[in-house]
Amino acid sequence: MFGRLMPQEGKFFDLFNQHAALCVKGAQEMVGLMTSFDDLENRTHAVESIEKQADKITYECVDLLHKTFITPLDRDDIHKLITSMDDILDMMEDAAQTVSLYDLHAVTPEAARLAELCLSACKKVQEAVSLLHDMGNAQKIVAICEEIDRFESDADHVMRAAMSKLFRDEPDVRNLIKMKAIYEILETVTDRCEDVANIVEGIIVENA
Repeated sequence: MFGRLMPQEGKFFDLFNQHAALCVKGAQEMVGLMTSFDDLENRTHAVESIEKQADKITYECVDLLHKTFITPLDRDDIHKLITSMDDILDMMEDAAQTVSLYDLHAVTPEAARLAELCLSACKKVQEAVSLLHDMGNAQKIVAICEEIDRFESDADHVMRAAMSKLFRDEPDVRNLIKMKAIYEILETVTDRCEDVANIVEGIIVENA
């Protein structure tokens, strides 16, 4: 369907791919942040830097949207997709800043598991977005979106179990508050990935 795109039209898919790659990169930093505190300051700075790069891509995409007469997808879908992808990295930045703000020096295995699920979901977002230029990939894309949904569901289960354990076993109220915040933010990253999957599925329904 999009095989003969004008250069400017095809640029949208390039921007989606660039942004999705940054989501994966940010998630990789988050996994490192949740598994090792040897380089906390640099990892936090790295996540913030990645988020700023993604902001520039989002701005470029929205600006291009205003300048392009014929777009390869519905204008509203393009705007929703790039801004929802940006929300993923916004939440990662929140997580990194919260770790730094709370001066955490260790996290639980459950936090590390949530970070891993964030990375898995982001990789699938990248995979789905990379196929979006060709509606012949519709079935593959829908299957990938279903995987993203499963990762979000897994993250929800991990968070619920982690919260239960936290309120049952953590004697220090301050640590309880800190870890509760971390769990909630990390689980929200997978929620934002699911939002992207829902938007992509809507695009498939409209264009396939």
